[in-house]
Amino acid sequence: MHAPYACLPAQSRGRLYPEEESHFRSPFQRDRDRIIHASAFRRLKHKTQVFIEHEGDYFRTRLTHSIEVAQVARTVSAALNLNTELTEAVALAHDLGHPPFGHTGEDALNELMAPYGGFNHNAQAIRIVTSLERHYAEWDGLNLTWETLEGIAKHNGPVPRPAPYALEQYNARHDLRLDTHASAEAQVAALSDDIAYSHHDLHDGLRAELFSTDELAELPVLRDNFAEVDRRYPGLNYYRRRHEALRRFFGVLVEDVITLARRTLTELDPRDVEDIRTAGRMVIRFSPGLWEDLKVIRTFLFHRMYRAPKVVEMRQAVTGVVRDLFPLFMSNPTELPKQWRKDVSEAQDETALARIVADYIAGMTDRFAIETHQRLLGSDMVERTRALRG
Repeated sequence: MHAPYACLPAQSRGRLYPEEESHFRSPFQRDRDRIIHASAFRRLKHKTQVFIEHEGDYFRTRLTHSIEVAQVARTVSAALNLNTELTEAVALAHDLGHPPFGHTGEDALNELMAPYGGFNHNAQAIRIVTSLERHYAEWDGLNLTWETLEGIAKHNGPVPRPAPYALEQYNARHDLRLDTHASAEAQVAALSDDIAYSHHDLHDGLRAELFSTDELAELPVLRDNFAEVDRRYPGLNYYRRRHEALRRFFGVLVEDVITLARRTLTELDPRDVEDIRTAGRMVIRFSPGLWEDLKVIRTFLFHRMYRAPKVVEMRQAVTGVVRDLFPLFMSNPTELPKQWRKDVSEAQDETALARIVADYIAGMTDRFAIETHQRLLGSDMVERTRALRG
């Protein structure tokens, strides 16, 4: 039984290009399935989360991160009687627009694209699902429902105007109401992203030996989690101990979001999803106390993991790939693959060409970007990254 403020398939605003409805799948289920089958989704397998994709088999990639986000999102959404299919679709699509090499790659591409409107991974996700996925006979993109597109565009809240060009361009054709909040389903996807990386980055940092289990056991929330494990399982194996503690930390985050959301929704008493969009604030969030604790943990991760010397050194090395490839393709667009040359021939000016080049580079996986850099520039980037791995 869905809550009255849930997004119901029967009340969907539909798709940009009308389609006959499926006899056995809801519109949001079809969106989820199209996202999973998209080329951009598969490429997330070889894109950086924190560590460069080839640094180790156990570290999260954008793909495994997206799957974990979707798992959390479905759990929270079901607990709040929201539409789990829509929540999952937004969760699975939220990182589609990330270029290779994580946020460092995005920063480099944004700097290179500054004269041409900049680059934003969230807006790029909209560009991918509305234009760059070109598999269907009748339209470009995946022709997702308005609700899924809204969720991808503004799951983190209203979008300040002017919006990034990729989002502004699509919004001119299909108004996503960028000035309002998104549905509760999309907000759940956003918080699930925070939950997933707050949890799994601790796992990955431990595996990379950037900090110790004892250091984690001194952090807020985790201190209590480790104490509970030690009380219940004295003398537990080292690896099981830290896994049990991190599992409990994960549960604390999920339960906090659900508990506060139920309280907030009861107080707000929204009659429909429109009341969620116009509430003037996020209705899905962490409690103030837990949020303060998470800020301490994130500060720890920032200094000990995201800015760890070996992580920074690797990021700087591979980000040079993006900085080198962009001007190369701008000067020699014939180096782009054949399927991109029609777009190049139709480019009206340098800005249009730059956006094509950015689309191509943003779609690269870590390994393909490095290999392309080596092929076109004769670099030793593959050997350099192997050396940095130690």
